[in-house]
Formats: sequence, structure tokens, C-alpha cells
Amino acid sequence: MNETPDEDFRKPYADVDEWRDTPVRHRYVHGGFADHGTRFSIYFPPDDAYQGRFFQHITPVPGSEHRAQTARGQEDRISFAVSSGAYFLETNGGGADPGDPTVAGFRANAAAARHSRVVAQWVYGPHRVHGYAYGGSGGGYRTIAGAENTDGVWDGFVPYVIGSPMAVPNVFSVRMHAQRVLRHRLDAIVDALEPGGSGDPYEGLDAEERAALAEVTAMGFPPRAWFGHRTMGMHAFTALYGGMRLLDPSYFEDFWTLPGYLGADPGASVHRDRLRHASGISAVITAREAARLGLGVSRAADARGGVDDAFRGPAAEEGSVVALRLAVPAPCDAQGTELIVRSGRAEGQSLVLREVRGDLALLDERNDPFTVTALRPGDRVDIDNSNFLAAQTYHRHQVPPEGFPVWDRFRDAAGKPIPPQRPQLLGPLFSLGAGGSVQTGEFSGKMIVVACLLDREAFPWQAHWYRSAVRQHLGDATDEHFRLWYVDHALHGDEEIQEDPTRSVSYLGVLHQALRDLSAWVEQGTPPAASTGCTMTDGQVVVPSSAAGRRGVQPVVRLTVDGADRTDVRTGEVVTLCAVGEVPPGAGKVVAVQWDLDGDGTFPATEDVTPAERVRVERRHAFSSPGTRFVTVRVRSERDGDASALFTRVDNIARVRVVVARTDGSDAGRTS
Repeated sequence: MNETPDEDFRKPYADVDEWRDTPVRHRYVHGGFADHGTRFSIYFPPDDAYQGRFFQHITPVPGSEHRAQTARGQEDRISFAVSSGAYFLETNGGGADPGDPTVAGFRANAAAARHSRVVAQWVYGPHRVHGYAYGGSGGGYRTIAGAENTDGVWDGFVPYVIGSPMAVPNVFSVRMHAQRVLRHRLDAIVDALEPGGSGDPYEGLDAEERAALAEVTAMGFPPRAWFGHRTMGMHAFTALYGGMRLLDPSYFEDFWTLPGYLGADPGASVHRDRLRHASGISAVITAREAARLGLGVSRAADARGGVDDAFRGPAAEEGSVVALRLAVPAPCDAQGTELIVRSGRAEGQSLVLREVRGDLALLDERNDPFTVTALRPGDRVDIDNSNFLAAQTYHRHQVPPEGFPVWDRFRDAAGKPIPPQRPQLLGPLFSLGAGGSVQTGEFSGKMIVVACLLDREAFPWQAHWYRSAVRQHLGDATDEHFRLWYVDHALHGDEEIQEDPTRSVSYLGVLHQALRDLSAWVEQGTPPAASTGCTMTDGQVVVPSSAAGRRGVQPVVRLTVDGADRTDVRTGEVVTLCAVGEVPPGAGKVVAVQWDLDGDGTFPATEDVTPAERVRVERRHAFSSPGTRFVTVRVRSERDGDASALFTRVDNIARVRVVVARTDGSDAGRTS
């Protein structure tokens, strides 16, 4: 292989070399580079388990090289690598502040990958070592940067839940605008899109609400993902807001004063929702007190190194301040505000509030902890959401060149932007900061991209955009080097347990299968499953309904109740549930069918199935109390038909609505 050394990483060392038994038997080597802040951890399998490869996980931002050590279950990257005949490698991405974005983007990870091969020769003897990098969200940017800016370091790549050069801050701004305008309508929108619903999410919306829903949908937000509107919050936006203020400070005044910006329209609802409020602090609320009061204000980070870690603050200790009580309640609620301290030890400092509810101000986790701990009852503060409101339509003033059709709604017939445009596009700058380069689609090696159809943070069209960029370079040879697998009912986070298991599944099994198939593609020439068949329509990725047409590796599931997606019955009346699960050609077999009959997120009822490419099951059930039920079936497949497999199980779900009335016909519409 042609591996060119990086002159900034010339002095590698190892300071730990020992055998460990947790989570599985492995030889652990820790080290770094004496001339650089980069550190690495390597987890080598025993000789009889090693097959000459390594998997390197690339995190969203530089962090710790010890993230993998505490994960368990499907999230256990060390055990997955060992079970796949690979050693596992992770780095700190160059350290907390590596300076040069190319270091954090790909050079630190590349240097560690190169040196890990040297260590592997020492551990196992001379041999060819194949290497595969994978990472999600911000780690997807960095994985692609490694693919496009190095040669011979890695043999293949699995970037997942990826953004585009125009993702940031635009996917968050348009989502926040819709969250604000539609906040009183989202439950009805969710219900309309559920099985047995009206199918018309625009029903009952006024003109502004209809426009906001159309805008966010056309920009790529998956409408079915609105089920999580209570928990999605601002996500990455609080981490991006400071960069927007720094790079384009005049925007936040222009928004309220210049024609063509929403804030200059006196009839826009931003004026109704604008909060400029002065108050004193009557109390500071710690994490312990918040838990006792049931405020649900702390969203502490964990140590698993998931794709959302870049947007989570440090874990909240029980005594840390997470919220404030205001002496004067705010006249309206607001999501995303600035709090400016006007007196006390933190006078002159600014903090970000995640949310304001009456007299409760919830602090964002990413605030400076020293400023937060300086707050005291009696301090005077100003609360202002003017800039956050302005940021919510920033995407309208960031119309990119051709190649990004989701912005076509902001162009005239000649292709020119209709709203006034800012001096520069921020998306490519943020992309450059995340990965050290801007994606081009030109790479060496082989790649499988994993994307999710319910991704609220990396809208699904962006993976489709990257495939188009790859095709511009590879043309007819694209399928010899590239795959794109979409996962239905999957969100952004790479956790085993998802937000609502009756509406979402983990994509970890698909990710595991991608890494194993990638290594077989590179080392044995075995082509992986075909890319998911899909089309782009008005910002939405649309996939075929059949397994043969959809392709990829995820099973397709269909569920009916009494032959439809909804039935109306009375208590005690038996309904017939029919589920069909089918695996795309060559992607494995269905190994499990599980039921959640009461909507609590658990699947205790199971079917005895013989592993097969297509499985059809029926279940009869009666409900003893009235209310609206959503019954969910979960179908699981596995490449080798192994029902006991942990790392390569691939799930999909389907739901139906059952409306149960009392035997006298009353209470038919009450939701349980």
C-alpha cells in the first residue's frame, strides 16, 4: 500500500500494553505521539480470533480515546470488532484543541491508523493489515474527509447519518422555524400521518402554518419524524449559534430592519413570539432539585461516544445548576434565548437558555460552567430571543448554486435567489471546520454509506446528494466502489435503545453488517447488497414498498388489522393482526417477529418462526378497555439466519390503529 507518512506525527510511543478480559479478552495498547497531542487506544484480539483487519471509529468531534471502554450490548464496539476478526482503534482526534482543522478532520486519525499497522506487525508478525474507518454525523464528515484526502491509509469507509456541505446551520434553522410556528399543531400533524389517520397533515392549518410545514418538508425534514417533537429541542443549534454570530454578525440586525427578511414583516408571528424580558433571579435550581421537582431539565451526556455527543454538555452532577427561577415570569414561552447577566459576579456575561416556561429558565448544557456557578439569587438578568428568532429563517438567505434542489423554492424562474442573500455561504465553512475539507465525492477505496429515513438532524436527501457527487467522479464504475443503504424508521442517534421503540428502530445492526460486508468486498471481492432503490420528490427520499424493489439489507414489513390499517371495535371483540416480513434478495432471513400490543415500547409477545426470506404470521387479540391503541410489530432479520446474533440483527417495524369503544359504543375516540 502507498502510505505517505505525515511529518507532524513522527514520534509514536506506547505507554500501556496489557491483557484485559473486559468486555472480551483482548490485548490493550495505549499510546500517542510525543510531538503531538494525538492519543490512541488499540484493542487486539487473541491470535486465534484475528483475521488481519482493523475497524476504526471516528467520533463527531475530538474527544477521548477511551470512549469504547464502557459501552455494552450492540453499542460495544470492542466486542464487535473482536467478533469480526478485527482489532479496534480509536483516537482523541488530535486533542481538545488541535488548531488546524485538517488534524481533527483526518490527519490525527490517519496517523494513528498508519502506526496501528506497525504495532499489529509487532503483535502478530508480518502480514497485510486491511483497515476500515467509520463514523456518524460529525464523524461522518471526518470519515469522508479521510476517504477523500488520504491514499493507502484505509481500504474502505462506512460514513453514516451524514450531512452535506449545506447542512449546517440550515437543517436546524428550518426545523426550529417549523417547531415554533407549528408548536400547537404538531400533535394533530402526527395523528394525521399515523396509520388510520386522515393522511392530510395540512388539515386545519392556517396560511402561515401551512407555509411552514411545506417549507420544512420541501427542505428535507421527514414528516413521519414529527412524533418526537417534544424531545428534539434545538439539538446542534446551540453549538452552532456562536459561529453564526461570529461569521455573520450583521444578519441579526438586518433580519429585523431590512425588506425581504421575515422580521421586517410586521404581520409575521416572530413579533408575537419575540421575548425581551427583564427580571431578577429568585432561585437557582440544581440537577438534584430539578429531578425532585420532575422538571426534566437535565440531559446529561454519557460516555458511549455516540453521534450526538458533540451537542451534549458535560454530565450534570447533582449539585450543578441546570435552571433558574425568575422573579418576574416571562410573558410568553420561548425555545432558545440569550440570558445577559446585568449584575452580580457574572455581570456582563451571556448564557444560552434552552427554554423559558413562565418563571422557569432552563440552561443549555453547553454554557460556560464558571459563569453558571457564579449566578446567585438577586442577580438581574435580561432575556432576549431576538437573535434565535432571526436564526430560524437563515436558510432562506443561504441559497447555494445548482446541485441542491431543496432550495429551489427560494429561486425565481431564472434560477436566481428571491430573498436577499448573505455575503457568504456558511454551510461549506462549517463543513470545512468539521472535517478539514468539503465533500467532493472523490475518494479511493470502497465505501458503504448508511442513512436513515427518519433522520431529523441529517436529512435523508444528503446521503442521496453524496451518492450523486460520487457518481460524477466514478460514472459507470460507481457500483464497483460505492453503496448507499437507507434504514426506514431509524433516527440519527447510534444507540441500541431508541426514543420510541414503537416508532423507531436502531440502525446499529445495519452498520455492523456494512462493516463486515465492506471487509468481504475489499478482501474477497464479494459485492455487498445493492444500494437502496429510491427517488427524490420535493425534498423527500421515497423508497419502494417491496423488498425486491427497495434492496439494501433491511426487511420490509407490512401490517394490517382486520385487513386494513385501522379498525373500530368494542371491548372484548377479537381483531386479526396480519404481519408480513420480507428480506431483500441476498440480505439474510427473518429470524424473529415480536409484538407490542399495548404501546408501552416493549415487545413481550413473540411468534415461533422458521428463518426464511419471507414470513407471514397472524395473531388474534382482544382489548379489555376502551381507547385508541397503536399495535406495533417488529420484524428482525439476520444475514446468516442466526436468531441469537447480537451485532448483525436488522429490525424494521409497522403499526396499525385500533379504536376500542365500550360494549355500549361509548368512548370510541378516547386515547388510552
